[in-house]
Amino acid sequence: MGAMNWSGVRERVEALARADKAREVFGAWDMYGGTGHHFRLADPLSEAGVAEAEAQWGVSLPADYRAFLLEVGAGGAGPFYGLTTLSRTDAGWLWSDPGGGTVHERLRLPFPDVEESVRAQVEHERKEPVESDFEDEAAFEVAYRAWLEEDERLSDWFLSGAVCLSHEGCGYFDWLVVSGPQRGQVWVDERPGDGRFSPLGQVGFAEWYLGWVEKTEAVVRRGR
Repeated sequence: MGAMNWSGVRERVEALARADKAREVFGAWDMYGGTGHHFRLADPLSEAGVAEAEAQWGVSLPADYRAFLLEVGAGGAGPFYGLTTLSRTDAGWLWSDPGGGTVHERLRLPFPDVEESVRAQVEHERKEPVESDFEDEAAFEVAYRAWLEEDERLSDWFLSGAVCLSHEGCGYFDWLVVSGPQRGQVWVDERPGDGRFSPLGQVGFAEWYLGWVEKTEAVVRRGR
């Protein structure tokens, strides 16, 4: 999960746009009502820009992701529906929102411990109100609204210290941990499908992104 040389990666991604004539790569093209990334990458950021973003949010970005921003691009083409883009806005430096959304004000807070995160998810799921346990519908609705409010607070806590990387589709998102003991790891949020928020093993940003490049090159070769 350390620094790496991204030499040639931007060129490989740009070559995929020309090679995918059959438009077989998931998330690259405008299909099924979704907008694809078209294998376009934003321009790389300057060292000063990245340092300014880190200072604004009180984080030190993982070395492999930081190098990507400097050498490849600030976002754009990438796994699934593309990589979120870091850019300077009127509100300062922000990551684009694919629907999941980086909780910027919580980036400096440590990402929850794995066991602690799983334990909290299980406990919250256990407390979900069941309508048959209540005397009337009104009482159930009050309890369920309270449970949903706690769900939102818990969600913000889960997303502390993490940058939203990509939307997989169906409300699933991939995240990069930037603060805390799990810093550098990529996690996937599958809660919208009754899954969990869990790590992709010991996978860092470089492995996650380059794995996509290699798999996509293989898909394009088969389609020729």
